[in-house]
Amino acid sequence: MWRTAISGDELAKKSLARYFATVQNKKMAKFIIAKKISAEFENNDSLEALWKQHTQCTKEFLKVERQIDTGMDFNAVPLPKKSYLDLKITIANKILECCHFCSRRCSVNRLADRLGFCGCGKIMNVSSIFAHMGEEPELVPSGTIFTMGCTMRCRHCQNWTISQWKEAPMESTPEELAREVENLRLEGCINVNLVGGEPTPWLKHWLETFKHVDVNVPVVWNSNSYYSQETAQLLAGFADIYLLDFKYGPGDCAERISDAPNYWKMCTRNHLEAKKYGELLVRILVLPSHLDCCTKPIMQWIAENLGVETRVNVMFQYRPEWRAYEFPELSRRLTKAEMKKALRLAKQAGLKNL
Repeated sequence: MWRTAISGDELAKKSLARYFATVQNKKMAKFIIAKKISAEFENNDSLEALWKQHTQCTKEFLKVERQIDTGMDFNAVPLPKKSYLDLKITIANKILECCHFCSRRCSVNRLADRLGFCGCGKIMNVSSIFAHMGEEPELVPSGTIFTMGCTMRCRHCQNWTISQWKEAPMESTPEELAREVENLRLEGCINVNLVGGEPTPWLKHWLETFKHVDVNVPVVWNSNSYYSQETAQLLAGFADIYLLDFKYGPGDCAERISDAPNYWKMCTRNHLEAKKYGELLVRILVLPSHLDCCTKPIMQWIAENLGVETRVNVMFQYRPEWRAYEFPELSRRLTKAEMKKALRLAKQAGLKNL
């Protein structure tokens, strides 16, 4: 199905080439390669020492990934006693003691089952698991796992029952989720799509989940982009596709509408990091009356900093949800004129891969 959907789209195939090769089992998912990279550490090492080792392992990962991608026998690489993936899990577990996975850095001890701004504690909470047919054509059928909680407070959130904990979650262990991941792949899903809510608060749990996954499947990190530098480092060598929202421009819209201070700074940094370590698919949800303050600068920044061939989804499906009516401009859908203007802005910015 995915081949039919993008069969004539050469720019899509070029910008997501490694992902498509992984879907076809011609290349290995990053988390599988991460299991082959040896790491030297002890669980009681300081975070500073662990991060130093992580930097070295990231360099080694990039080298080995290139070698495997260009023909080195993957099976000839031995499994180490402790791996790059194990190191990531150890770091992530320490971060939970003073949580700073997201840019908010609220620093609660989630290992003591205190809840962060996101509402997440120490046990993974899942909303639903299914084969999603409504994602971008290059992603479907997508093995989608929705987790509870979110690091932002978008008043127009279309998944607000998940992000705001308004539905009953399912508690899940990494071992249970690993079996779900494998079943999704075996049932025909071409990726595993980590979404919510927001996957960021559950990064430790996701890393641990994929330690137990034995099938080759690309990981899609489906995020609002409001995560910390530390999370960006942990995602290197784990996420195959960064499916990142680019929600707001450089003004105060993010803080006013989504309670996300410094969103532009964090979002632009994380898009640049994503480009360094994986393949990128950017989502721009066009908001009514926000074309000049948000849509236009976002598109210009993408063209200038990520390149005009970056895969971009300009999304017109905005509808007022949750508390959107608190903001007069968000209490309606887009007009046809706004949709046309958004496409014109994309053309003016030079974006080619829409």
